[in-house]
Amino acid sequence: MRTHRRTVALLFGMILLAPPSAAPAQQERGGVRTETQERAAAKSDNGWLWNVLGLIGLFGVLGTRKGHDEDSYHPSSFE
Repeated sequence: MRTHRRTVALLFGMILLAPPSAAPAQQERGGVRTETQERAAAKSDNGWLWNVLGLIGLFGVLGTRKGHDEDSYHPSSFE
């Protein structure tokens, strides 16, 4: 319990001391738009497709969990 409070206090302190976001870096410089700005302005959002693909991948990772201690084809030893 004590280490949990210490961890929470440390994380909270790091958040308070973190530098502000890079909002000034998002201003246009020189009038040339980046690819990311072009995609955002185009309003074609295919992000849902990648989100679904990632979700399927996460479900696949769940299959790699070990079920129990003896997770082999032969549950008893032959010795």
